[in-house]
Amino acid sequence: MTATDAPSAPALTGRRPVLVTGGAGFIGCNVAERLARSGHDVLIYDALARAGVERNLAWLKEKHPTKISVVIGDIRDEASVAAAAGEAAAVFHFAAQVAVTTSLVDPKDDFTVNVAGTIALLEALRRRDNPAPLLFASTNKVYGDLADIPLEATNDAYLPRDGELRVHGINEERPLDFHTPYGCSKGAADQYVLDYARSFGVPTVVMRMSCIYGPRQMGTEDQGWVAHFLIRALEGSPITIYGDGRQVRDILNVSDAVDAYLAAWRRIAVVQGRAFNLGGGPENAVSLRQLLRHVEDLIGRPLQLVFDEWRAGDQRYYVTDTRRVRQALALPRPVTWRKGVAELATWLAQERGLPEITGGRRPAEALP
Repeated sequence: MTATDAPSAPALTGRRPVLVTGGAGFIGCNVAERLARSGHDVLIYDALARAGVERNLAWLKEKHPTKISVVIGDIRDEASVAAAAGEAAAVFHFAAQVAVTTSLVDPKDDFTVNVAGTIALLEALRRRDNPAPLLFASTNKVYGDLADIPLEATNDAYLPRDGELRVHGINEERPLDFHTPYGCSKGAADQYVLDYARSFGVPTVVMRMSCIYGPRQMGTEDQGWVAHFLIRALEGSPITIYGDGRQVRDILNVSDAVDAYLAAWRRIAVVQGRAFNLGGGPENAVSLRQLLRHVEDLIGRPLQLVFDEWRAGDQRYYVTDTRRVRQALALPRPVTWRKGVAELATWLAQERGLPEITGGRRPAEALP
């Protein structure tokens, strides 16, 4: 995440833009687009380190040429971050090292991006006479691998034995338990963001996200697995499953995630200093096997699957209890996962010039 061109000051000087760090990334660019569409000036701060995000940036600038300004910079560059945050009306902080696997290869880099970069941003806000609100993208990985939750393995999915967990999912009272360097760095940043609200009065909110998916996602094997599965399926390439495919996640369409972030900003006076679990909830809980069957239905042919060993820190079951976030932010019911995944498949096919999605029925024996 090395800066390639970091101006000393934002281009929207004096216009109090909304700062979106990591704004060329998947969630960040969707937040930036919604803000610009709503009439806000938006300052994107991004190192452009992730492959493909230049396309997101070009899309934003083409769609909102008078509303989008850009600083290409490293979140660890304190002077550049301070300049970008100096006049911001609000900050949506998505810039991060986002992959567990990468953190295991280079834990020091993971720490400096996720912890030191976040503190640089918090310090820039703390030094202001009237600190701007900061909305922080955290992760469900702050709860660890959840190995203490007794599970039952059905043919398709792991499910909790505890009836309350099965109905509602995991809430914010769950003890923090950082696993892997990525879990440690995001967890530490999560706690710093909350403490800057307590200790210094910086209005902050933390969103501990489950799996977000949707348009503009450049899914890879390490991060963005829903889009990754669809890309591989559309290309006719093999898909590697780590573990047995029964692991369950609740998936949330990016449009619903954007709704939550903007609602948190609107209600910052009420919700500042709080952490929320943000995901699709039990109605959008799906195992890898179940999602892959849906993908086969969408593309009308069986998938090529390769099974490999479990990965470090992988949760066999994580479903968000969404009651607290939906009540606090007055959120509507989210997009259903089958509809959202079908829409993402169509967008990916169009974006990559692949054959149009026509749908079809998979052979019954396609998945083990």
